[in-house]
Amino acid sequence: MNFLAHAWLARGGNDAFLYGNLIADGVKGDPDGDWAADIARGIRHHRRVDAWVDDHAVIRGVRERAPRPQRRVVGIALDLVWDHFVARDHADAALIARCYQVLQAQGRAPNRLAPMIPALVEDDWLSRYADFDFTCQAIAGLGRRLSGPNRLAELVPWLRTDYPALEHDFHVLWPALNQALSADGR
Repeated sequence: MNFLAHAWLARGGNDAFLYGNLIADGVKGDPDGDWAADIARGIRHHRRVDAWVDDHAVIRGVRERAPRPQRRVVGIALDLVWDHFVARDHADAALIARCYQVLQAQGRAPNRLAPMIPALVEDDWLSRYADFDFTCQAIAGLGRRLSGPNRLAELVPWLRTDYPALEHDFHVLWPALNQALSADGR
């Protein structure tokens, strides 16, 4: 899950909780002490969601289907692919506007995310994820920020070919995740 999926899952919380969910991938270590309590709670929520998703049978199946040279990075691509399906199937303009407002209002983002946030807001990434071509461009762009060969860009043709299976996987994973969160009271 990436920005939009995590925002959708955290939408019932206050803005600080939402912000914690949005920035969690840029935060290293224990968030307590470095971040306000509700932001730290959001960071922990994001991490619990990621752990649940990463351990799900759907994700294990996708990793097995992915081309061997890109299996180490397929999880990164899947985060954006899931955002694509959330944007396409669960569009929520009010939530997206709230995310942008929260990201701009906080003023303190982890160093890894700080340079990206203005572009995310100005170029309306969260809405644009509904377009799979845009999502694939974002995946390849993310790969340019990693060291070594751009394995994420190499993965894009497979993502396009595997799209129907990925769509099916999302339709299994998303309701199961929402049900698990509801049962957990998160």
